[in-house]
Amino acid sequence: MKRVTNWQDTEAPDAAQIEALAQAALARLPDAFQGPAADVALIIAEFAPDAILSDLGITDAFELTGLYDGIPLTEKSVMDQPHHPDTIWLFRRPILDEWVARGDQPLGHLVAHVLVHELAHHFGWSDEDIAAIDRWWE
Repeated sequence: MKRVTNWQDTEAPDAAQIEALAQAALARLPDAFQGPAADVALIIAEFAPDAILSDLGITDAFELTGLYDGIPLTEKSVMDQPHHPDTIWLFRRPILDEWVARGDQPLGHLVAHVLVHELAHHFGWSDEDIAAIDRWWE
């Protein structure tokens, strides 16, 4: 991402730009994860809905950058009756807030980091699995 020096004429990345960064991160996943990851819906929202924040006991919407809503593949059964598709939510404003507060990572890296950690819930990945795919700290 191009470094901005004149913030006066710059707008914050919108939901479509955050989604494009997330889609690019999905495209970089190893081939073995491409198909199963494609089955997960992706929603970009400004903040988590109040009902989600309440269910999680979170009072500050800026504390939640992403969320996996679904049944992990390691726990799915043919007996499960899905009520909605497995979904990853990315929350634009908290992601941007963290990006600015950190000041040391490109936005695309942070979006990928949040996305991969939410995918970890879908795949039932261990911390070692996450580290093999998401080496964002390097």
